[in-house]
Order: sequence, then C-alpha cells, then structure tokens
Amino acid sequence: MELMIQPLKKYLQFSGRASRKEYWLFILFIIVCSLVLSLLEGALGLFKVEDISVLSSIFLFATLIPSWMVGIRRLHDTDRNGWWMLLSIIPIGNLILLVFFCLKGTQGENRFGTDPIVNNN
Repeated sequence: MELMIQPLKKYLQFSGRASRKEYWLFILFIIVCSLVLSLLEGALGLFKVEDISVLSSIFLFATLIPSWMVGIRRLHDTDRNGWWMLLSIIPIGNLILLVFFCLKGTQGENRFGTDPIVNNN
C-alpha cells in the first residue's frame, strides 16, 4: 500500500526514478479509487451530470499532477528525459509512452539517479 501512494508524497518531484512497480501500482490506485467514487456516487444518486461522475472527475483532476510526475520519473528510470511526457498530448504518443512505461528500467545508476529497485531493498 505504501508504494501505491508514494507518488502522492512526491507530489512535485521531477528528479529521481520510479520503478515499474511504483508506476503501475499508482495507476491501479487511481483506477480503483475512481471506480469506487463512481459507484458510490451512482448508488447515492449524488452529483451525476450528463453521465459524468463529478466525484471521480474531481479525484482524477487532483491526481493529474502526481500522475505526470510519476510518469516523468518512470521515463527517467528508462534513461529518457521527462520531456517525452509531452507525447501524451497526441493519441499515438500515448501508445509510445505505454511502451516506455512497460520497459524495464536501466540497471544501476543512470544520469537521473540510483536504481529505485536497489534502493527499496
């Protein structure tokens, strides 16, 4: 659970590296929380506007910056600059980023810092 919310603690931290596990657990955390908020909102009949869950939308907006930051740190782990996150602006760019996020990080130290897997042990 700690690794799942660690990106929230590093809210505006560009530097460093994020392991695949840290990145994907955070994405899972966002998806699960968003679904729970949507279901809760639907069950209680709260704030539903045009079939859009307001609570879920607020949560997604609140986690937008931490999502970008953990994405940048994930790119750093694959020895890529954080500017690659700009690819998320275009649809095909998201597929490229998905590939980068799935790749294994560089072993040992790289120009962005020490290996996050080694640091966790």
